[in-house]
Amino acid sequence: MGPGSAAVPRLRRPPLRVWVWTAATLALVVVAALLWRGSDAAATESTTAGPADVPDGAPAAAVSEAWAVDGDPMPEVPVQAGRVVVGDPHGVRAIDAVTGEEAWHYTRSNARLCDATAVDGRVIAVFATAGRCDEAVALDAGTGVRQWTRNLSLRPDIALTSSPGMVLATAPTGVVVVDPGSDTLRWRADASDDCRIEDGAVGSAAVVLLESCDGTTRLRGLDRGSGDQLWSRDLPPAGGAGSVALAGTDRLVAVVSGDELQLFQAGSGEPLPAVPLPAVGADEPAPATVDSAGTLFVWARGTLVAVEQSGGRVLWFARSLGLPAVDTDKSLELVDPPVLVPEEGAFVARVARTGAETGRSTLDGELPAGGRAATIGPVVVYRLPDRVLAHS
Repeated sequence: MGPGSAAVPRLRRPPLRVWVWTAATLALVVVAALLWRGSDAAATESTTAGPADVPDGAPAAAVSEAWAVDGDPMPEVPVQAGRVVVGDPHGVRAIDAVTGEEAWHYTRSNARLCDATAVDGRVIAVFATAGRCDEAVALDAGTGVRQWTRNLSLRPDIALTSSPGMVLATAPTGVVVVDPGSDTLRWRADASDDCRIEDGAVGSAAVVLLESCDGTTRLRGLDRGSGDQLWSRDLPPAGGAGSVALAGTDRLVAVVSGDELQLFQAGSGEPLPAVPLPAVGADEPAPATVDSAGTLFVWARGTLVAVEQSGGRVLWFARSLGLPAVDTDKSLELVDPPVLVPEEGAFVARVARTGAETGRSTLDGELPAGGRAATIGPVVVYRLPDRVLAHS
């Protein structure tokens, strides 16, 4: 090496252990990335919003369709906390009632939405990540903020219904009750021996099941708190051209059998006088019920029947396209709160116990039969099995 030249340092290979550590770290990074891509967290897309800003006021004297949104599945009562909740194959979303724009959504790209229901200011959605419906999530209906999740093991063909304080998951082989305010599974109940559960409903007095048992139709009442059987009653064969369908329950149970509306005390199963109905038509929408301040409203065969729940007396009936909008807040304040009935050409305000007309909002356009009305300020929301229509 000549004068003034600098020595060039020799490059030394890293020890073998460094190569091993580096390879292991890279492998962990790759595995973690793959696990993340296939995880529930990566497959979940969730947005939130501030509480709904519900404008004051009542529906105008004349209304027209402001917006429409498809949904499948559709909660029985989609209006909750000032939002309109709809389902899709992979999740739920909430719609602003005034604008029709999405307020928030919760979706799972790696799971199927089995069903959803809305109650007590919450949306309860059950997802299937494999063959069974195995995960439930509760979301704040106004904001979309997640409140709880829990694992379940339910059949893939469950249907969710609810009433204050209870969510009922119904399958042909049994039912499960979940507390919507927490992730508590309250109780389970099986179908009767050699029977299949066709439908289930929950009200203030009992959980009611409609079962088919080797040619016999059976109605069962279960205790809300424990699931113990309160009563069981075999129903006579349906007369006329119709079949037997459970319309709903609160303090009374409403069953459409042939050309009759049959009523039962929900706490005891005792029958009350039947109410004649118009003959069944082609593609007749399913019957349904809603209650308000001691009155049970039953819609079937294009007829709205108002029944006094304390004794089963029919108060009034009228031609209608579906269930009326009831104001649960006013029903606590007023002795006889008003209801808004969807009729041909108008939403008609009627006194709940007498049916007397007190006002109407004429409708620009036709309204399909078999829906359920609700109001959010001046907006009338009309829920159908596969979509929601809003009128203002």
